[in-house]
Amino acid sequence: MDNQHVLIIDDEPDIRDLLVMTLERMGLRVTAAADLVQARRALGANDFSFCLTDMRLPDGNGLDLVQQIGRDHPDLPVAVITAHGRVEDAVQALKLGAFDFVSKPVDLGMLRKLVNTALRLRADDSTPEQDDDFDAANAPAPIVEPDGELSRLIGNSQAMNRCRQMIRKLARSQAPVLISGASGSGKELAARLIHDLGPRIDGPFIPVNCGAIPTELMESEFFGHKKGSFTGADANKEGLFQAADGGTLLLDEVADLPLHMQVKLLRAIQEKAVRPIGAREEIGVDVRILSATHKALKPLVEEGKFRSDLYFRLNVIELHMPSLAERPDDIPALATHFLKNITAEWDTQAPAISPDAMDALQQHDFSGNVRELINILQRAVTMSEGGAIDPDDLMLEQFDDLHDGANGHANGDAPLPGLDADQSLDTYMEDIEKQMLEEALKKARYNKTRAAEQLGISFRSLRYKLKKYGID
Repeated sequence: MDNQHVLIIDDEPDIRDLLVMTLERMGLRVTAAADLVQARRALGANDFSFCLTDMRLPDGNGLDLVQQIGRDHPDLPVAVITAHGRVEDAVQALKLGAFDFVSKPVDLGMLRKLVNTALRLRADDSTPEQDDDFDAANAPAPIVEPDGELSRLIGNSQAMNRCRQMIRKLARSQAPVLISGASGSGKELAARLIHDLGPRIDGPFIPVNCGAIPTELMESEFFGHKKGSFTGADANKEGLFQAADGGTLLLDEVADLPLHMQVKLLRAIQEKAVRPIGAREEIGVDVRILSATHKALKPLVEEGKFRSDLYFRLNVIELHMPSLAERPDDIPALATHFLKNITAEWDTQAPAISPDAMDALQQHDFSGNVRELINILQRAVTMSEGGAIDPDDLMLEQFDDLHDGANGHANGDAPLPGLDADQSLDTYMEDIEKQMLEEALKKARYNKTRAAEQLGISFRSLRYKLKKYGID
């Protein structure tokens, strides 16, 4: 690290000396400044790899320096030192483009981790950013070539280009990100890309569905527990925060968190530490928090169902993942991509999608977005004959009926026959596919080769599906 040069700004000599000593022991070259004037002079005379500034300085606010660095030195990661408990300062700094923050009294172990993460980012970042404003929702999106990791986001619509642009920026920060969007729009994929394109790529990526954990087990799942701390705690258990240490924790469906867990989660995020059940002391954790939801959080805050302080802590920057309705021009590329994946997995010949079928897909109302598109293509591959998928093979009428039934428009206000009111689209379509397989086997008198021929799929594909649904 001898070639890495760090700038430290703090007006308290004891703290400044401690920071300098700590970073020099890491093999870094350090320049120290006591105020904004000295800091700006140093920035003009040197090429720094990292900057750490206090918020309260004799001649101004450290946030002013954060803004200046973002404008004049966009590739320089800058972190801020905030007073203990001043969450508002930390959030404001992150919104202005700060890489991360530490609170007083400074935990030197956490500081070293922060500095190492920032230096990895600087070492990997060879492409300067042209725009440092995170709020790009209304800005024209330049064409971003979908190469490398970003090629996993398929399509080149204006909406998808804007997503790529935002993800590249978000990967350079440690700010919490709230990823919003309808079910099936790719929120977890976006979170993985933010992780994979950032300096934490060598650390774990831990996704957790907050709505899938029983309420009584949440604290143990998130923070861990000590052996004997409660009935059934037969051994020490590591929580999700500890498992994600050095990496990223994705809180999927964060709106489903009960209020008592929201309080505990807020403290863990603010203090960067957790206390396992039964433990006497907190454990420091270095985790980047990403969250995702298909529900609008602000109305939940207004209704008192989601804490406002947690909302503002998670929603430092929002990334909206567009639905298929917002990017219909991407449907042909998506359909072609997923069709190749499906037929490769089923070991069958990939049929072509006829122009009429593709037109029908582009006009379809995808309430389930990409997930629904995959289900439709799986059905179409099963039903198609002659090497081409026609509109009838898509069976979109059934999906339209499903949408109407789910919205109370089929048979008055009743859902479709055989469809539970709370049943998901995925489960419903899997039930239909399972029923088709069972009927084909009965008609073929349980001759699997003949059943595969009737369904128009390969024997290997049939065998895979039978195993998937547990059909003997």
